[in-house]
Amino acid sequence: MTSLLITAAQFQQFEDISVNLKPERLQVYIKKAQELDLKPFLGYPLYYQILKYFTEDGIMSTDAPQVYQKLYRGCEYSDPYGHYIAYEGLIPALVYFTFARFIEGNGVHYTATGPVIKQYDSAQSLNTQELVKLVQQQRSVANAHANEIEKFLQDNKADYPLWRYNEQNKSARQAGPRIRSIDKTDFNHPTGIDEIDNFLSLDHYL
Repeated sequence: MTSLLITAAQFQQFEDISVNLKPERLQVYIKKAQELDLKPFLGYPLYYQILKYFTEDGIMSTDAPQVYQKLYRGCEYSDPYGHYIAYEGLIPALVYFTFARFIEGNGVHYTATGPVIKQYDSAQSLNTQELVKLVQQQRSVANAHANEIEKFLQDNKADYPLWRYNEQNKSARQAGPRIRSIDKTDFNHPTGIDEIDNFLSLDHYL
């Protein structure tokens, strides 16, 4: 069983969710955010190394190495340029990745006849466009915190040899729509800028 990296109590320090929400329901989305958002970003070796120091309930062991405690809980440090940095740790990014997935999945209920949208007696549910916008807002916040994690790892890369920067992971976690096909309209004609135009097209590999 995969250990959790955050608890419901930590989650509620950032977002006010209903007290009627069962912790088990929230844990489902925490696990999804860990596996689908945080793990690709950190890379498998570093991610699984961190997991070794957590209980199933999301508590970090007191004997975890200091470098992993700093990565997880945050710390204050000076970057290579001598700038003072207040790093917040992994928790905020994981909270907002979780919240985005919670919003996205919590409005749908699966029945014997298929998925249905939940209806409420005293409140009106969000329409699809409003829901997408809200999910994107939460992912934008998560990505902002992920950028801070990335800077911390880059600035302290000697302490985290298991981490490898991956540009594809960064583009994959953006808040906007994912690219599913090649746009061949005028929008993608040459720009006149060498750094943008001089690359091999997808057709080159087909």
